[in-house]
Amino acid sequence: MRALQSQRQHSLYSVARSAAIRDTAVRRPPRSETRHRAVRETASLKHMTVNPPSRQAWVILVIGVLSQMAATVAITGPAFLIPYMHTELDYTLAQAGTVAAAPSFGLIVTLIAWGAFADRFGERLAMTLGIGLTAVACALAVLVVDSPVWTVIGIAASGAAAASVNSASGRVVMGWFPRHRRGLAMGIRQMSPPLGTSVAALAIPPIAAAHGLTAYLWFVVVLTGAMTVVCFAFVRNPPGAGVEAAVARTSADDARLAPAPEPELRGEPAKMTNPYRMDSFLWRIHGVSALLVIPQFAFATYGLIWLIANQHISAGIAGGIVAASQIVGALGRMVVGGLSDRLGSRVGLLRVVAIAAVVFVAAIALLSLSPKPITASVVFILASAVSVADNGLAFASVAEAAGPRWSGKAMGTQNTGQFAMSAILGPGFGALITVFGYPLSFAFVAAAPLLSLGIIPKHDIDRIT
Repeated sequence: MRALQSQRQHSLYSVARSAAIRDTAVRRPPRSETRHRAVRETASLKHMTVNPPSRQAWVILVIGVLSQMAATVAITGPAFLIPYMHTELDYTLAQAGTVAAAPSFGLIVTLIAWGAFADRFGERLAMTLGIGLTAVACALAVLVVDSPVWTVIGIAASGAAAASVNSASGRVVMGWFPRHRRGLAMGIRQMSPPLGTSVAALAIPPIAAAHGLTAYLWFVVVLTGAMTVVCFAFVRNPPGAGVEAAVARTSADDARLAPAPEPELRGEPAKMTNPYRMDSFLWRIHGVSALLVIPQFAFATYGLIWLIANQHISAGIAGGIVAASQIVGALGRMVVGGLSDRLGSRVGLLRVVAIAAVVFVAAIALLSLSPKPITASVVFILASAVSVADNGLAFASVAEAAGPRWSGKAMGTQNTGQFAMSAILGPGFGALITVFGYPLSFAFVAAAPLLSLGIIPKHDIDRIT
């Protein structure tokens, strides 16, 4: 009998594979300890997922949107001078494209430096100083408006100064909002470039037609000068910016947090942890964004002239179509950002946006074969909206993966890649249209988002929360 009991007991522990059986009998903690631990974990989870952003966070977001809109007018404004320069000043499309790309050249030089400046001295000083210098550069350009070379240099200098807002405003928004609201917050913040572009599309062509380049420059001076005062008065650096958090990974199919990083990574000082050396995530997002900015810049820079020259739409109506496309794109960024919070994945939606970009850019190429004004207007609005939908997702991903000590530099690097591509596309796409025409040129553009599908990461990385 004892032998039989011993055999049964042995079979229970050798055949049963569930560790829970053994733990129930031997390792179960006291009931009170289990209850207290559950309460602590529930409270922590509630704080992470329910705690709403503060009122100051929303104030910072509004200022971030307005300041980026003003900077965007300075950066994209010259693109809406292309019809004026092409018809009134007899510039070729390549020459006019060079002027339009001048702010991008300025941004390329200073974006990373402004990001490092924001990391070191804070967002308030970076935003106030940068937007103020943008106003100064445009005011000085007014004095040399009769010299095309010096005017371009002044416009490039304004872009170099406006680069501060691109890095610092995104960084300050990410710092004030918790992770479960960052997608929405960055989606709203990223509404500012298309909204600023729509303001430029509506205001700059008639201003230039009536009063020339001088009126355009004074328009930028007023906008950026006003935002300088606002930034100085109301921007506050985010609290706890120096705290380094553990790394968490999320999946496109599973939004739960993965295990914490290895102890040596958690214990390493934040300033010594270079996220670019930890994995390839940031490099891949930078590459994806550089490719996805190609259709965005093509539509933003040459969309107006495409509607006028290829689809035979009047300049006033074409400007309204471009403005509408930017507004729809701005709303799309907010929706996509909020959706990424709900799904727990930014890169998953980034992949969907890239696929949509391929489809819509190809549709623009087909519509370029023959004028179809009504259809072209609708498709152009949708294509432009899709082309800007990735920005909020990419910037949120970059800031989270970089961590609080590197987010300024990382977002500066992100913008540098995008504007470097834009600077090349300014004269390059104009020359491409001149040689091959609109249909084939937009077909080439459709290849860019197609290539990006191969390098989009599979998982998000968060080093802030």
